Amino acid sequence: MAYQDILYEVKAGAAWITINRPERMNAFRAATVDELIDAFTEASWDKSIGVIVLTGAGDKAFCAGGDQSGHEGAYEGKGTIGMAIEALQNAIRIAPKPVIARVQGYAIGGGNVLATLCDLTIASEKAQFGQVGPKMGSVDPGYGTAYLARVVGEKKAREIWYLCRRYTGQEAVEMGLANIAVPHEKLDEVVNEWCAEIMDKSPTALSLAKRSINADTDHINGIASLGMQALALYYDTAESQEGVKAFNEKRKADFRKFVK
Repeated sequence: MAYQDILYEVKAGAAWITINRPERMNAFRAATVDELIDAFTEASWDKSIGVIVLTGAGDKAFCAGGDQSGHEGAYEGKGTIGMAIEALQNAIRIAPKPVIARVQGYAIGGGNVLATLCDLTIASEKAQFGQVGPKMGSVDPGYGTAYLARVVGEKKAREIWYLCRRYTGQEAVEMGLANIAVPHEKLDEVVNEWCAEIMDKSPTALSLAKRSINADTDHINGIASLGMQALALYYDTAESQEGVKAFNEKRKADFRKFVK
């Protein structure tokens, strides 16, 4: 596959997958998701690759979630909601090697879910984590909620989704959402150090460890499948579409008017 929305590079046994849409805060569209799935598949089964790094182009954003430009209740592509989000999430989960999220800026919405799904998260002190779904008429009813609760605890997961606040890299570390927060200028140095340490380890042992850890939460895949089907129906409602319309019109959404 020829990539337009992402970059794929191999450095010292590490595959770097970069969402290359800085003009859109590295928000993903349907084509971006398809390319990410292809890249993760390539890196996962290339035996010369020992670790995968997921990041975003530029300094502003890791990923700002789904691209809302022109989106009114549905995305135009494959998958239950018009983007193959389930397949991308599963590609990260089943990759038989560690996946590191390199978060240099905003990890918001679907971008926050991607960072959560990665095995390890290394954040810049300038990073910002958070959810926006309920502000936009959306939600991630699977790994973004159920798995997040396992990662940070139920109380914190509810806070993240109910209040839609922003959290610094250090705050993400304190809640368990990130492994480490480092000075911005040291981010690549630390990511490369972690990659080098992983490359020294037995790939089979790492794969077994990842699959064993995943086994405890693999049931969330079923929750995600059911949730995405419900989300597709929700996106067809006026309540959900109000969030995107308000965003594109640069005004505050009025969801309460749809309560019957």
